[in-house]
Amino acid sequence: MILISWNIDSLNAALTGTSSRAEETRKVLAKIHDQDADIIAIQETKLRATGPTKKHLEVLATEFPEYEIVWRSSEEPARKGYAGTMYLYKKELKPEVTFPEIGAPEPMDQEGRIITLEFPEYFVTQVYTPNSGNGLKRLQERQIWDEKYTEYLKTLDDKKPVLASGDYNCAHEEIDLKHPDNNHHSAGFTDEERAGFTKLLNAGFTDTFREINGNVEGVYSWWAQRIRTAKANNSGWRIDYWITSNRIADKVKCSEMMDTGARADHCPILLDIDL
Repeated sequence: MILISWNIDSLNAALTGTSSRAEETRKVLAKIHDQDADIIAIQETKLRATGPTKKHLEVLATEFPEYEIVWRSSEEPARKGYAGTMYLYKKELKPEVTFPEIGAPEPMDQEGRIITLEFPEYFVTQVYTPNSGNGLKRLQERQIWDEKYTEYLKTLDDKKPVLASGDYNCAHEEIDLKHPDNNHHSAGFTDEERAGFTKLLNAGFTDTFREINGNVEGVYSWWAQRIRTAKANNSGWRIDYWITSNRIADKVKCSEMMDTGARADHCPILLDIDL
């Protein structure tokens, strides 16, 4: 079973944009399609509250004809065209789809951050974790989110094994970013966020990339767009994860980053698991 997760940084730009970056993004989407994944999770869709437009759906139906689509967008009182998540899954799969709210600080539960697919033997869920923001202005709320999200995954895990993916907006250990010494007070690498991620793993979950690849260095999933040399110099962060319940971690065959060439921002992450 192959699953792919990607923070796409605007689905609208990817599907209808005319810029060179939009072209780069579409090449990545084509590469994802070529993997013939069973399930594709997409974060930061930035779609309006009513979801994909008719044009978006036409493009997706053309480029991903084998897949059903479910989505969740940011809605009032949250910001419009913000965050958002989507799943594409093979049409022969028949999951029960839920859009959970976890009791997070307002308006995080309305920002379209979690979708869960339930199958007879396991759950597949994705998250777009809130960023603590400039000046860490949202760090306190982020800490509560992390606690509530961990509680949510534990409730799923109590029922059946979990495969969770997404942009967790946290580089867990110093090995997970190029310049740890300069970033201990940066969003995504604060002591508080790292401790929250540790608590998540300690609740019964495995970081599959580290489980499979060990302490390999220099492998990241995000490079800042605003720093022109970040991707060329591989000055990145690993903030996107495939996490599984501990009891199925030994079934993971591969957990890796997909190459996006010169395109900065996030890269897709791929999980191959024998379920």
